[in-house]
Amino acid sequence: MPQQDELLAQRRANMAELAKLGVDLYPRAFARTDTIDALVTSHGGKTGAELEAADIRATTSGRIVAIRSFGKANFLVLTSGAARIQIYVRQDSVAALDFQVFRLLDLGDYVGVEGRLFRTKTNELTIRASRLTFLAKCLLPLPEKWHGLQDIEIRYRQRYLDLIVNPDSRRVFETRARILAAIRRFLEARGYLEVETPMMQPIAGGALARPFVTHHNALDMDLYLRIAPELYLKRLVVGGMERVYEINRNFRNEGISTQHNPEFTMLEFYQAYSDYQELMTMTEEMLREVARAVVGREEFPFGEHTISVAQPFRRMSLRQAVREEAGRRLGVEVSDAELRRRETAGALAGRLGIEVDRRAGPGRTTMEIFEALWEELLVQPTFVYDFPTEVSPLSKQRKDDPETVERFELYVGGFEVANAFSELNDPDEQRRRFEQQLQERKRGDLEAHQMDHDYVTALEYGMPPTAGEGVGIDRLVMLLTDSHSIRDVILFPLLRRQAVAADEE
Repeated sequence: MPQQDELLAQRRANMAELAKLGVDLYPRAFARTDTIDALVTSHGGKTGAELEAADIRATTSGRIVAIRSFGKANFLVLTSGAARIQIYVRQDSVAALDFQVFRLLDLGDYVGVEGRLFRTKTNELTIRASRLTFLAKCLLPLPEKWHGLQDIEIRYRQRYLDLIVNPDSRRVFETRARILAAIRRFLEARGYLEVETPMMQPIAGGALARPFVTHHNALDMDLYLRIAPELYLKRLVVGGMERVYEINRNFRNEGISTQHNPEFTMLEFYQAYSDYQELMTMTEEMLREVARAVVGREEFPFGEHTISVAQPFRRMSLRQAVREEAGRRLGVEVSDAELRRRETAGALAGRLGIEVDRRAGPGRTTMEIFEALWEELLVQPTFVYDFPTEVSPLSKQRKDDPETVERFELYVGGFEVANAFSELNDPDEQRRRFEQQLQERKRGDLEAHQMDHDYVTALEYGMPPTAGEGVGIDRLVMLLTDSHSIRDVILFPLLRRQAVAADEE
């Protein structure tokens, strides 16, 4: 790429010339009095006459995104990443060295500027420079001449480039921060305490998932990156913390897709003296409040749909949903009893063309049928409740049906956003469930829950009736920013390793 090589060489040459002039190529600081954002916000609505009368002096800094020269009139455009401002540089208005520096600037360089605000004949808010300070050289040409970075792979691998040239990408992550702030306000207003629990755990617990394994040398013991903070948060409820939450990083050794990243962010919260029905209502309130805080209303676009969190969310029981949709597709009536026996549940999956693990019990099979039939259909907010006990080892059973637990999942936009249940607080039943999960592990289910004796001991000290919920933050951000890949809402998503040339290894 000869042209690219010439550009690189020219930038290096410009930096060398700056060094010859005695310019500090990497100064340690710049004493600015104003940010570009603040200048645009405070003075962007003022007329030229108002700016002239006010005689507003400013000292600011930013990255150069445009350079234009018209004889004696020279212009730079600086950006903070969020806002832009024009700089007017005249040879007779700045020191001789400063003008020499201007001649050696490239797109992407950082500069500081001091001067007075005014409006040009084209009504552009501008700083008339009286001093120009070099701050950093951009040695590599920026992509697409600021028209945007289109290569998705580069956007994810080099997020810094994406943020430089794609303002929409920056806005996604600003929105993410506002979502987290709104969630914290909502929970803290209801008496919740934010806590932190271990990210390295001796037992991978709190979810059915494969963990990442690491080793602690000093203690000579294997540890697991947490798949969920659940069992530690419930220990805190045992300890008397009645309302706790954690916005946490979880790690699951699973595949990568538009909805899955091995490292992801979850909100988990637990409320004593509550059940899953109460959390459904609370979840509706939280999503409404977050939507209002972030997008300013209770409706927002997601792809070709407009999602509304204004009304009470739709509610449907899992087995009933499977019976209705399977029956509709097959043109026959499907009974509840069919879903509760391994053979008949497996046969139903086969008739529907859904591949399931032959070792799976009827509960897991029913769950897989539901996900295959319904998940993409649930665009508007929908609570799916009352799950098979088999797939819910930490949930409390219904009094009238031991094969069913008080659990719900919230679906929005065609995917799961939240998972909640009335917590199992019977230590004997919890031990039995763990033992059952151990049998599943022996049969080859690597996602089955491990035995956690200390958690059972904690329950033996007594945990009040409690409900808990996990909300996928990344997926919630996807919804509220109309993003359709989880990689678009994670700053540095995990990617396959790039091939490296032999001479670089």
